[in-house]
Amino acid sequence: MNLTIRETDRNEFFETENLTREAFWNLYKPGCDEHLALHQLRESTSYIPKLDLVALLDGRIVGHVITTKAKVVESVAPEDGDASREVLCVGPICADPSLHGKGVGSQLMRQTIARAAGMGFKGIILYGDPAYYSRFGFENAQKYSISTHDNQNFDPFMALELYPGSLAGITGRFFEDPGFVTADARLEEFEKLFPVKEKGEPRIVLPVV
Repeated sequence: MNLTIRETDRNEFFETENLTREAFWNLYKPGCDEHLALHQLRESTSYIPKLDLVALLDGRIVGHVITTKAKVVESVAPEDGDASREVLCVGPICADPSLHGKGVGSQLMRQTIARAAGMGFKGIILYGDPAYYSRFGFENAQKYSISTHDNQNFDPFMALELYPGSLAGITGRFFEDPGFVTADARLEEFEKLFPVKEKGEPRIVLPVV
């Protein structure tokens, strides 16, 4: 599929938030909140315009991905405080539901990785399907002694070095931007901006971790 991938224009923010809503609706829970998370990430200090990307097919937006700043915090001696190192976090990423399995997400991921490496970032961390993200080189973050913020590890928690050895010495707990956390009250208000959709049973039930 011959896609054009470029940075998202500000006047395309709502369109990409609606596309994200369409892609995630009733996927993991009744309705979704990924479109609000995307909106909040764009308001945050972690936002990187050059890593807010759209995929276009014949001039129409058919995919989107955002990558934001995050950190890995290593606990050290109490008198020294906590040492933190900057990394990236991918998501949400989505494709037009009519084009699932057509490679839209893969092209967005490859472009994200290439751009992030070119910008000098050291690594990317995400939560996702190991069978899918391993094709881009992501591995269980435990390999790099990186855990979740609450000191857990599981297969979908994955990391990628952006060049050989780039995550060496970056160990500890991972903290993504607070924009990923959505409040029910704000989601209710945000939903009023979008077409009415019926909530239903989730299509994918995530394992409890």
